[in-house]
Amino acid sequence: MKIIFLDRDGVINTYPGDGRYVTSWGEFHFLPGVKPALKRLFVSGYKIFIISNQAGVAKGIYSRESLGEITNNMLDELKEAGIEISGVYYCLHREEDNCSCRKPKSGLIERVLREHSIHKDLLSRTFFVGDSMRDIQTGRNAGCRTILVFSGKEKPDNQLNWNVQPDFATADLPAAVEIVLQV
Repeated sequence: MKIIFLDRDGVINTYPGDGRYVTSWGEFHFLPGVKPALKRLFVSGYKIFIISNQAGVAKGIYSRESLGEITNNMLDELKEAGIEISGVYYCLHREEDNCSCRKPKSGLIERVLREHSIHKDLLSRTFFVGDSMRDIQTGRNAGCRTILVFSGKEKPDNQLNWNVQPDFATADLPAAVEIVLQV
């Protein structure tokens, strides 16, 4: 079995900006090349899981219903493109809630393993692709290999400030998929 974990905002869709959220379907825009990249993963036999912090719900910025609408529309559009996402997992908590599911903690990944009967030994061969150092730390905490993409929050010129190093760093999800399929 081949699996991959992807962050959402800044990896799959346009990053809304620091401290901002995608609050409605009208604000959700797929990044260039994402659908063909996801299709390559899917046809190569990958189970694709989206792992994302969405604290805007707990903060009252948008509702669970709005998040559900965004997710359903995203999944419908991907399905139309011939891509099946195996699961979308969100942490809806704020940082101060100190939950086990908020990245950089690995609670959502552990939940995926339980719910899909995936053995944790597979994680050492699994990639976590994200656009922030929080994503990279999440992948590390779970025992995954990591790819940092520069299509969202993190920028290459901030490298000296990174507290953890990704296994790979690249422009965007299409370039990350190239790495995944070659390694």
